[in-house]
Amino acid sequence: MPETVTVATLSEGALLSRIFPRLSLPAPHTDALLLGPGDDAAVVAAPDGRTVISVDTQVQDQDFRLAWPNGYRSTGFDVGWKAAAQNLSDINAMGATATSMVVSLTLPADTPVAWVEELADGLVAGISELGAQHCSVAGGDLGRGREISVTVAVLGNLDGGAPVLRSGAAPGDTVALAGTVGCAAAGLALLESSVPFDSLTPAQRHFVDLQSRPRPPLHAGPVALAAGATAMLDISDGLLRDGLRLATASGVALDLDPAALAPLAAALQPAADVLAVDPVAWVLGGGEDHGLLSTFPADIQLPVGFTAIGSVRALGFNEGPGVNIAGRAAGTGGWDHFAD
Repeated sequence: MPETVTVATLSEGALLSRIFPRLSLPAPHTDALLLGPGDDAAVVAAPDGRTVISVDTQVQDQDFRLAWPNGYRSTGFDVGWKAAAQNLSDINAMGATATSMVVSLTLPADTPVAWVEELADGLVAGISELGAQHCSVAGGDLGRGREISVTVAVLGNLDGGAPVLRSGAAPGDTVALAGTVGCAAAGLALLESSVPFDSLTPAQRHFVDLQSRPRPPLHAGPVALAAGATAMLDISDGLLRDGLRLATASGVALDLDPAALAPLAAALQPAADVLAVDPVAWVLGGGEDHGLLSTFPADIQLPVGFTAIGSVRALGFNEGPGVNIAGRAAGTGGWDHFAD
């Protein structure tokens, strides 16, 4: 059996020479990239005069595992794709289009070089296949540490538009969803279960795939901006928790329609059946699908890709911002990095 080549056996320059060719993307991905990897810093065009920027980190055994209880093993491709997806989604949630990405990797000495190459491939595949057609990888950094850590920062362009904030929802607006909710949470529950991965049906494996390689609706952010969205955010920590963030920022209450949520739960039934759980909990509290929660004036037609799931209401006497379902406060649920 051939010996595994690890990052400790290569110099930094040699490792970069393995990575850089894999990060190459063709035009129009490179339209904004004036100077890419190779110097102390990259140079990226900002034709709008403003730059939207977001950064996120994945840490081994906190945000992902290399080996899961059900026997699934996360590949470098999985981690690279997810790193791209979650950051591209934040740019999307502002109504902007991603233009460039920088990546910082912290790697233990025993990390296989092939795993790092897979991560680079996953980043590029995520950018390309999710439809971030104007985004390129402009550069990054390498370091050594005790666990794998992947930090990605993405820049975006508003193309002359105003960013869609969390704080613009108004009473009477329609609450709408683009993308999915609960699928990644169903996948996570399967990964952490004792049900062997090899025994899962294709429908059940689909949820694992959406946890490992999320598919945010990157077309939807700029479309929502153009259609007049009043508020918007990326659902990364759960519909209730992120809905509360939007409601708090806007000083309103969100009333969600149980009938609109029911089909979302029904779609998760293949995973719920094997784990004997109620899928509604995944719909309300599951994050990492990276769908968009948006509000629109009630008198406009929702853009393609958005589905109405509720309405915005003014706060009643002595009532604080919140999310309600069938007239009852729904709590928060979802994910909190420090409380959970």
